[in-house]
Amino acid sequence: MRRDHVVQVDREDNAIGTVEKMEAHRLGVLHRAFSVFIWNSDGQLLIHQRAADKYHGGGLWTNACCSHPQANENVRDAAMERLSFEMGLACDVNFAFSFIYQGAVERGLIEYEFDHVFIGHTDEQPKPNSAEVAAYQWIAVSELADWVARSPEAFTIWFVEALPRVLSMMPADIRA
Repeated sequence: MRRDHVVQVDREDNAIGTVEKMEAHRLGVLHRAFSVFIWNSDGQLLIHQRAADKYHGGGLWTNACCSHPQANENVRDAAMERLSFEMGLACDVNFAFSFIYQGAVERGLIEYEFDHVFIGHTDEQPKPNSAEVAAYQWIAVSELADWVARSPEAFTIWFVEALPRVLSMMPADIRA
């Protein structure tokens, strides 16, 4: 599915209309997004490095997948479809929380998103789409937290914002 438009929303996530994706990011329009975090049985998080030619965030590390649902598309269904498209994974995901974040990114673009975060579990190995993903890894929570603390600029803005909330939802024995 082409994802060239985004759903403009208010601060309560009520749809206002649709906006061309690049225009929304040039103007800083609040729009709906989703982020998927995937764990394996060893308590490792799946992260990926975005393909270098992405319109923004190329080469940065982030969660398993992220994108924008289209008008009249169920956000969870969109998240599962995108996880399959980007990472070649088919696993169930469950809604965890939503949050709003805003910030300037490269190329003069602005991220301003009402982000729906989903969490899933699989022990399958990804089969990434090279147009979306440059590299991936399963990483221990403690190693990831240290990396993000040392080099937040190596990660996408939404990942840095969402990660502490995702980690707070994990059992303490996995976070250690």
